[in-house]
Amino acid sequence: MRRVQRVLVTGGAGFIGSNFVHHLVSHTDLTVTVLDKLTYAASRDALAGLPESRVRLVVGDVADAGTVDPLVAEHDAVVHYAAESHNDNSLTDPSPFVQTNLIGTFTLLEAARRHDTRLHHISTDEVYGDLELDDPERFTEATPYNPSSPYSSTKAGSDLLVRAWVRSFGVRATISNCSNNYGPWQHIEKFIPRQITNVVDGVRPKLYGSGENVRDWIHADDHSSAVLAILERGAIGETYLIGADGEKNNLEVVRLILGLMGQPEDAFDHVTDRAGHDLRYAIDSTKLRTELGWLPQFGDFEAGLAATIDWYREHEAWWRPHKDATEATYAAKGQ
Repeated sequence: MRRVQRVLVTGGAGFIGSNFVHHLVSHTDLTVTVLDKLTYAASRDALAGLPESRVRLVVGDVADAGTVDPLVAEHDAVVHYAAESHNDNSLTDPSPFVQTNLIGTFTLLEAARRHDTRLHHISTDEVYGDLELDDPERFTEATPYNPSSPYSSTKAGSDLLVRAWVRSFGVRATISNCSNNYGPWQHIEKFIPRQITNVVDGVRPKLYGSGENVRDWIHADDHSSAVLAILERGAIGETYLIGADGEKNNLEVVRLILGLMGQPEDAFDHVTDRAGHDLRYAIDSTKLRTELGWLPQFGDFEAGLAATIDWYREHEAWWRPHKDATEATYAAKGQ
C-alpha cells in the first residue's frame, strides 16, 4: 500500500469520528484534517487539547464539492465518518439523511476518483435489517441488505455507491459496517447517554416498548482501532464487519445503568416504541479478526459502561445545554 501520511477525516468532530482522530494522534505519526459541518451532534470540544501541529479543523459540508475536492487532493487517504445517524430523526425528516449520506458520499467518491486518493467508508450494521431474537445467525459480509429506515437505507445506498465506484472507476476504497457504539462525546439523543443523563437529573429512564430489542455494543475505542487496521492492511474493494460480541437487549442495558448509578433496577418507564424498530443486530467479525489480526480490547461491557457513566457525570457542562430540547422532542412523540 502507498504510504499514508496525511489523513482527511470527515465528521471528525462527531462522536465516533473524534474518537478516531484521538486514536490516530495517540497511535500513529499521521497528520489529520477534520472536515465537519459542526451540526448539533458535533463539537469543537471533542477535539480540544489535540496538537495543532497534527490536527486542523475545517468547517464545511461533505456534500459541497468546492470544499471537498481541494481537501481530498492534498491528502493521502480519507476516512469517511460524516453522516446523519439518528433513526428517530430520519423518521421525522429524511431529507438531511439523503443529502449527507448519499450526496456527501458521492461527492467524496468523485474527488477520490479524480485524485486517486485512498478512501475508507464507515457504515453501520443497520443496512442488513434485523434478525429474529432467537436466530442463531449473525450478520456477515455476505448478508443481503435489507434496511428498514430512512437512516439505514441511505447508509445502504452509500455503501453501494462505494462498491460501484471501486468496480467501475477503480477507486481505492474499503467499507466497514460496525455495530452500536458507546463511549464519550455521544450526543444525548442516543440511547445510552440519554438514560445516563436522565438518571443524573433524577428522571426515570425511558425504554421503547418491551425493551427486548438487542444491540451488539462496542466501545468507540475498539471501533477506532479496527478502522485503523483496515486503513493500514485492508484489501481494496473489501468490506469488513466490526463487532465486539457485545449483544445486550435494551432492558438489560437500562437495568445495568440504573444499578451502576445506585438506583433500583426497575426505576424506568416504558414508552411508545419507535416505528419499525429493528429487533436484533449481531455482528460476526471473523473476517476482520482472522485476516487483519484485530481484536477488541474492551470486552467487559459493564466496565466500559461504568467509565462512560463517569464521563457524562464529569462533563455535564458539555451536554447540559442540549438536554431540555432533546427531552422536549421525545416528549412530543410520547417517548
